[in-house]
Amino acid sequence: MKLMVIGSGGREHAVIRKLKESPQVETIYALPGNGGIAADAVCVDIGAKDIDGAVRFAKENAIDFAVVTPDDPLVLGMVDALEGAGVPCFGPDKKAAIIEGSKVFSKNLMKKYGIPTASYEVFDDAEKALEYVKTAPLPTVVKADGLALGKGVLIAQTREEAIEAVKSIMEDKKFGASGDQIVVEEFLTGPEVSVLAFTDGVTVKPMVSSMDHKRAHDNDTGLNTGGMGTVAPNPYYTKDVAGVCMETIFKPTIAAMAAEGRPFKGCLYFGLMLTPDGPKVIEYNCRFGDPETQVVLPLMESDLLEAMTACRNGTLDKTDVRFSDKHACCVIMASNGYPESYEKGYEISYDAGIKAQVYVAGAKLEDGKLLTNGGRVLGVTAVAENLPEAIKAAYADVEKVHFGNAFYRHDIGGLALKALEN
Repeated sequence: MKLMVIGSGGREHAVIRKLKESPQVETIYALPGNGGIAADAVCVDIGAKDIDGAVRFAKENAIDFAVVTPDDPLVLGMVDALEGAGVPCFGPDKKAAIIEGSKVFSKNLMKKYGIPTASYEVFDDAEKALEYVKTAPLPTVVKADGLALGKGVLIAQTREEAIEAVKSIMEDKKFGASGDQIVVEEFLTGPEVSVLAFTDGVTVKPMVSSMDHKRAHDNDTGLNTGGMGTVAPNPYYTKDVAGVCMETIFKPTIAAMAAEGRPFKGCLYFGLMLTPDGPKVIEYNCRFGDPETQVVLPLMESDLLEAMTACRNGTLDKTDVRFSDKHACCVIMASNGYPESYEKGYEISYDAGIKAQVYVAGAKLEDGKLLTNGGRVLGVTAVAENLPEAIKAAYADVEKVHFGNAFYRHDIGGLALKALEN
């Protein structure tokens, strides 16, 4: 089969590597891919949001199956366009992708169907929002309604920060039209868990749980980023917790979307908080998480392409989806200055003997050299029998990757290790 994967990050590199293991796969094209992905797929200079370009390429090259991974093209309707052109796809259509595309939609969905989440208010008027946050309980969470590259959630510890958050999103339009509406919600406490799940709109099969590390620097300091590392499975996500989540969150969400005439087919990401009152939804994403994918897929033992086609064809209940009992750790190596300003163009080199998977996110090929070309440059993922060994192996191989201006956190998995001690 000839496959087409939309996207250009470390997540896409992990997806492509896993798809290559399927005996059905002949060629994989990445649109647009990146300099590192070029070692595993044929990169094509068509942007991830270029729906017409993707459709044209798929038809001209007789693509058998397309995998749309980033949020933007899903919310814009790339799956609808490709399916309309006769190209089978993995990923939700536009009607279903709204579960990530609009936080107002997702919060109202949870309220309507009794899915546990933080209490909230919705505003489309800045004046009313400002009045509300002047008396709302602190800390409080202010969220832009639409997509904002993972940066549209602001946690306000003080009254002044809450007011500033509303102004920056609604008046200064920090995230453009995504801030036309906002959600102001209660601040939840407890361990965070990410669970990616395959679903065909009826059946839901969760993947291994994971724990992301969002802050840029050690000890959860610095600015929020797209993710500086992950471990899987998440030790807080016990078998009992998983059972509760399946019955109170996963199944009800899939049923709610179907009831709304928006059946969700693809990968649904559940961002959860294990609160003293039980598991609650912080957010939904309509696709694989990044960098969660970089620890989840290396633990997958069954065929990824089979799972993806089953999601599309409605046969997930009859499909083998299996994960190993091992542990994985991914350490993100970034450009110093990320998530704000940083320099690009440093050559990336590897020492011999790297055993980990290196998933490239922000790099380009120039004159045969791999150069840094983004904030998050690559992820180093190691798999081992237990979590301490996985962490140790990942960091050992981080030492074998070199580029100018590199930085990374030194404590990925530390919180998970503490949970294992208790």
